[in-house]
Amino acid sequence: MDRPTGEAAALFEALFEAHHDEIHRYVASRLSRTLADDLAAETFLVAFRTRGRYSGPDEHRRAWLFGIATNLIRRHRRDEIRRYRALGRAGGLAAVDDGDPAATDGVVDRVVAHGVQRALAEALGALKPADRDVLLLVAVADLSYAEVGAALGVPPGTVGSRLTRARKSVRSALGAEPSIHQRGED
Repeated sequence: MDRPTGEAAALFEALFEAHHDEIHRYVASRLSRTLADDLAAETFLVAFRTRGRYSGPDEHRRAWLFGIATNLIRRHRRDEIRRYRALGRAGGLAAVDDGDPAATDGVVDRVVAHGVQRALAEALGALKPADRDVLLLVAVADLSYAEVGAALGVPPGTVGSRLTRARKSVRSALGAEPSIHQRGED
């Protein structure tokens, strides 16, 4: 593998420093912390190896990196789906030490969060992969529609329709009623 030198090395180092942590968090949220170390590093390795093929504007480099990470995650799709389904099937909370008042603080919040986590995991596992990618790039990576489109190589309108479909599916799975605005009634 060729190594970047001079200005190329400085640019690549700046790209790595600016985006490694958020790429790592994104991969960890989609797969696991264990895989995040490897896949975040692999994301930058792929970016370096394919840097000559990147022709987008500088403001889309972040989206380009998320696109690479998403493609690497797709390789681990079966594990991701198994993880969401396992989280959905997981039952019971960790035991709370009743003798420790600090341990009981927020128990209700944890019970509610656990119930939502389980249903959310099931809902995410049931989404079409393309819809799940869009939803998680927006929700976890905080990318704009344009950035998601650049990351996945689809038009922003496609991003919008996939996101709408994913949100509707997740809301339905969580038993949430759409608001008046969400139903299109202003």
